[in-house]
Amino acid sequence: MHVITQKRIWEAKERYRESASALDAWYRIAKASTFENFAQLKAVFPSVDKVGDQYVFDVGGNKLRIIAKVEFRQGKIFIRQVLTHAQYSKVKLQ
Repeated sequence: MHVITQKRIWEAKERYRESASALDAWYRIAKASTFENFAQLKAVFPSVDKVGDQYVFDVGGNKLRIIAKVEFRQGKIFIRQVLTHAQYSKVKLQ
């Protein structure tokens, strides 16, 4: 998949250094994979949830959340935000 706004991953690695390796792993797997539907995405990332038209990935042992829009037909993942668990619990996704 083409990961767009990967800059948010790099910024999160700086901000949340204890989860940098988990963010790297997520990015490498996402970039090397091709997902045609949610079932395939869920098979690779079992903790991903669909919330409205966005997908929420648990990263780093449930420490961080990557909120993204996934365009399966285009082969793209648009990273919207990288949040801590506490920050995510305050956000309402629709």
